[in-house]
Amino acid sequence: MSNLPPAPEGRPGIHAAKDWVRILAEYREPYGLRSWTEVAITLGPFIMLWAAAWWSLSYSYWLAFAISVFNAAFLLRLFAIQHDCGHGAFLKNRVSGDWLGRVIGVLTLTPYDVWKRSHSIHHNSAGNLGRRGIGDITTLTVAEYRDLSPIKCLMYRLYRHPLVLFGLAPGYLFLLQNRVPLGFMKSGKYWFSAMSTNAVLLVALSVIVYFGGLMPILLIFLPSTLLAATAGVWLFYVQHQFENTHWEAEEDWQLHEAALHGSSHYVMPPILQWFTANIGIHHVHHLYSRIPFYRLPEVLRDHDALAEGNRMTIRESLANARLHLWNEETKTLLSFASARALKE
Repeated sequence: MSNLPPAPEGRPGIHAAKDWVRILAEYREPYGLRSWTEVAITLGPFIMLWAAAWWSLSYSYWLAFAISVFNAAFLLRLFAIQHDCGHGAFLKNRVSGDWLGRVIGVLTLTPYDVWKRSHSIHHNSAGNLGRRGIGDITTLTVAEYRDLSPIKCLMYRLYRHPLVLFGLAPGYLFLLQNRVPLGFMKSGKYWFSAMSTNAVLLVALSVIVYFGGLMPILLIFLPSTLLAATAGVWLFYVQHQFENTHWEAEEDWQLHEAALHGSSHYVMPPILQWFTANIGIHHVHHLYSRIPFYRLPEVLRDHDALAEGNRMTIRESLANARLHLWNEETKTLLSFASARALKE
């Protein structure tokens, strides 16, 4: 994966992260008609596919299951729209954007205000070794890992195992943790966000069971939810967990440097780029989160340095699932085996 070159020493140049912020501000304005069109072409097919899958239950469980698997792509895209709402990037009117995010949050099983706060913490602390633990994937340094007891080493290795991160964790996060986000429940605002989302979700699921029994839950709701959750966790992982990502001790950490150099440019085929709402252009998103997702390609077309920087293909990204520990000396993310070899 190629990295963005640093600014020439002694003068900032356009490659300095803080200078990109000024340049990217030109792309921050959302287009109202375009935004609502994106909602329509995502939510509309999602609802129609849900209806088609339910209708298919009368003829073939396998067909209903297959439709729900495909519908996971539209659910993932709805989450991406909710994500833009959380950044105030999707609609000019913040209140409207927040309410749109709350409605979508029921479909994505995500209490919007809780997630919005957690994700804000992530954006303001990504790459900061002194501020890990909220809105990120726990990453230890080599030194921290070596200081763990054998039991804690085993627990960390299990946590970082792909079967846990991309198998068990997505379901736990969206089906269970989002129901009672314990770290935020002391605030009335976030408690209400979680409980109101749960209440609407409970009513919706009860209506589905009343009219359709358990099969719509088992063959439509759960497959699309779990597959979209897994894809979302994978995207979040590869956007920050790669060999030459960026981590610094708190005293050396700089927000814009971490945003630019600690976020990947995940290059995907056009169809996947559409379903993921350009979230692969993550280094630009972290530099200026107020840019609507549909304007991110404009940035790459206009600025070759950003288009070529931090590029990662799908094939390259698969190797990142084996990287687990941050080496503060070499400034690279290592596998457990590579970290062990450092001692030999």
